[in-house]
Amino acid sequence: MRFIIQRDRLVQSVQDVMKAVTSRTTIPILTGIKMVVTEDGVTLTGSDSDISIESFIPREEAGDELVEIKQTGSIVLQAKFFSEIVKKLPTDTVEIDVQNHFQTVIRSGKSEFNLNGLDAEEYPHLPQIEEQNAFKIRTDLLKVLVRQTVFAVSTSETRPVLTGVNWKVENGELICIATDSHRLALRKAKVDIENDINYNVVIPGKSLNELSKILDDTNDLVDIVITENQVLFKAKHLLFFSRLLEGNYPDTTRLIPSESKTEVTVNTKEFLQSIDRASLLAREGRNNVVKFSTIEEKVIEVSSNTPEIGKVVEELQAQAITGEELKISFSAKYVMDALKAVEGQEIKISFTGAMRPFIIQPLNDDSILQLILPVRTY
Repeated sequence: MRFIIQRDRLVQSVQDVMKAVTSRTTIPILTGIKMVVTEDGVTLTGSDSDISIESFIPREEAGDELVEIKQTGSIVLQAKFFSEIVKKLPTDTVEIDVQNHFQTVIRSGKSEFNLNGLDAEEYPHLPQIEEQNAFKIRTDLLKVLVRQTVFAVSTSETRPVLTGVNWKVENGELICIATDSHRLALRKAKVDIENDINYNVVIPGKSLNELSKILDDTNDLVDIVITENQVLFKAKHLLFFSRLLEGNYPDTTRLIPSESKTEVTVNTKEFLQSIDRASLLAREGRNNVVKFSTIEEKVIEVSSNTPEIGKVVEELQAQAITGEELKISFSAKYVMDALKAVEGQEIKISFTGAMRPFIIQPLNDDSILQLILPVRTY
């Protein structure tokens, strides 16, 4: 196998597939990147058996020759060394030449590396996925869906299903829900789906994070194919496979209150900044608790008190307050995470009492919802 390739394209593809490679694998060959050269171009693959990423570099694109193919073939190269080498090569083109016994020569300018390769036949095959029931979503919207939900997944392995995001597709709508049982993030979006199929799966939060890092902010469509235990995201020149989490995701609809006793409308940025300031003194204390109370017409008070450090009190002008008076305590981190995920200059916060979950939503937009459980303070 021998080919010459534009270094920038190779670096980009290597960085993409590296997101699936881990040193903590029980299958030694998975610490490598598989490279397959055909007449059409070069395909790179990285996998840790949970996530697999395949990146394709075509022979030419938009009239530019990206790869000059001298001889087809395949090889697996140690990911750690190969990725460092290609990043630091001196010139714009790279020649890769696989010789006897998988000895691989990488040349660029006056620099030459020799790497020991492995037989690509030993590399596990990627899942074969039947693609008849794909649905499509814009790349930039997919990234938003991930950003607005994935932060709320659980980091504890005691309930593995909560470390993922629940994706439900019904009636042409995709609903993404994440919860760690102290908070919940929900985002809905219309999707382009044929045959009116329904899905209910749980995608690992880690997979969605990695996917989001690789995808460009474009309005190109991504095809999403869901099977019993895998999901495949297909973008231009990129395939991203992830295993699905097993187990039933809890029914979260019961958690979301249908009525509220107090509603507060407030500027998102001002509210976020005031909680940020209050949390400066709360951070050291237990769970970073901030207190929130409605004082009088259109004024709320955000405060925090850590006896050994000090206290902070701040009054904030709200756009509107309706309903009963309220005092409630919550985790500053959870509320700040939720506010960063919500788009919109103004938010509505709906409370159903001091010990009940409350909801944060952008004004006049019910496609996104953030729910947070308060903290008991005595």
